[in-house]
Amino acid sequence: MGSAAESSKETRIPAEARKILKSLAAEWSDIADAEALQVIPLKGAMTNEVYQIKWLTNSNRDESLPRSRKVLVRIYGAGVDVFFDRENEIRTFEFMSKQGQGPRLLGRFSNGRVEEFIRARTLTAADLRDPEISALIATKMKEFHNLDMPGPKVIALWGRLRNWLNEAKRLSSLEEAKEFRLNALEDEISALEKNLSTDHQLVGFCHNDLQYGNIMMDEVTRLITIIDYEYASYNHVAFDIANHFCEMAADYHTETPHVLDYSKYPGLEERKRFLRIYLSGSGNQPSDVEVEHLLQEVEKYTLASHLLWGLWGLISEHVNKIDFDYMEYARQRFRQYWAKKSEVLKF
Repeated sequence: MGSAAESSKETRIPAEARKILKSLAAEWSDIADAEALQVIPLKGAMTNEVYQIKWLTNSNRDESLPRSRKVLVRIYGAGVDVFFDRENEIRTFEFMSKQGQGPRLLGRFSNGRVEEFIRARTLTAADLRDPEISALIATKMKEFHNLDMPGPKVIALWGRLRNWLNEAKRLSSLEEAKEFRLNALEDEISALEKNLSTDHQLVGFCHNDLQYGNIMMDEVTRLITIIDYEYASYNHVAFDIANHFCEMAADYHTETPHVLDYSKYPGLEERKRFLRIYLSGSGNQPSDVEVEHLLQEVEKYTLASHLLWGLWGLISEHVNKIDFDYMEYARQRFRQYWAKKSEVLKF
């Protein structure tokens, strides 16, 4: 990406946001020039545009001061409000912040917000396969699921699937509707809901989009922070875990970020290890029967994950201008759904 592209990125920061940034910078006495901000686009975001904003400080005068101050600007993707309730997301964001679970909200503008910049690194695709990091994620996920989020504790998954299907039908051409078999999906969703809605399922406050870009780790303390709560809601925890496993097929930082490699889906022992650590987060060692039960549930919920993000890709192709091949991504998710359905549900 050349310098012309970089300067065009800088103009992406709206005037409202720049006003908030200038105000924040004015509160920091170690910033030499509040106007002299650097705008650094962050890769890997597929719903919003995300930028790191950096100011150099007067650290040369005092070695104890940080060399720079940073915040994050998130500009909401055009048309993506179909996917979630933005006010709900902000309420979740503020709740998480108060719980010490994520970044602080520093300001809001009409089509985005300014957040605290967490001094931790975003995980990579390879990190999800690292046994030590994976164990930290499993423990953190359990803690996240146990959060007592205010508001109705209603399972969002099935209503969300149906809403997104209706939106996909509305936006798609006849050719797309035929290719993706949209007219058959209402029955698929109903059959899946019936099959998966069994008794004794664990329910918790779920992130619902736990890809590696939404997980950060402090290299010193090894503390994990889960970020970006657009899709968060109460849900079957098996869905959240299944979705995380499915995300291991993705690497959004390659030349072809939309291409999925399902040979990277975690193997049986890897999944069992993750689930055992997750369940032990309650303070008790789980039995083999408990692990096996959750394992089977998780495998079934991978189907719901494929349907959900397949529909997301199809809708995004029509509403989002971010440079990502949403249509091909959707194609791969639906392909995986149809390929795995009979094996997973044992029809």
